[in-house]
Amino acid sequence: MSRAEALAAALAALEVRLAAACAAAGRQREQIVLIAVSKTHPVGDIEILRSLGVEDFGENRDQEARHKAAEVSGVRWHFVGSLQTNKAGSVTSYADVVHSVDRLPLVAALSGGAGRSGRELDVLLQVSLDGDPARGGARTDKVPGLAAAVAAAPGLRLRGVMAIAPRGGPVVAAAGFAVLHEVALRLREEHPDARAVSAGMTSDLEQAIAAGATHLRIGTALFGRRSPRLR
Repeated sequence: MSRAEALAAALAALEVRLAAACAAAGRQREQIVLIAVSKTHPVGDIEILRSLGVEDFGENRDQEARHKAAEVSGVRWHFVGSLQTNKAGSVTSYADVVHSVDRLPLVAALSGGAGRSGRELDVLLQVSLDGDPARGGARTDKVPGLAAAVAAAPGLRLRGVMAIAPRGGPVVAAAGFAVLHEVALRLREEHPDARAVSAGMTSDLEQAIAAGATHLRIGTALFGRRSPRLR
């Protein structure tokens, strides 16, 4: 089987899974944005998936993302990984959406980078569902202040929230995503345009869809196991 055939088969199988999850949750497939997380996988894979109709791609390291964005145009680039402030200026030069804003210094850095790049950037607030600082995310009580800072920052548009499910399996993931749902509802009371909920990966997309996710970050189900890190 060629790589193109393998990716087409993986996408078709994923779409069956998404349709079933949406039906179980009483939602429409059109309500979900599929982000193909292409980290460590080559540009050729991205080109194949683009030809199959995938329009959104995610990366989590600036160096790799910057290279791929320069090679592939006509898609929407999502930066989904933990972001250091000293990389913010670079990320704003190519990313359309940053999913991992979790602290005030990063808000300022992204705003400054957007201004220098002459671009506007959609921003999601990463919410911690397990309190693990190594996984990133702001505490739920910090979200209102962070949201206000993004909303007031030139060049940034507050679009919603993001989270990584707590470790522990489907039941734990469902409970975590329920918390995220409540955070998202409260955020919309003050910021009605912040409607995006980025939650769910290969192992927990059903729980995310049931909890109202609008964006899924899918890597393994599409690409298979990670390739060696691109340089």
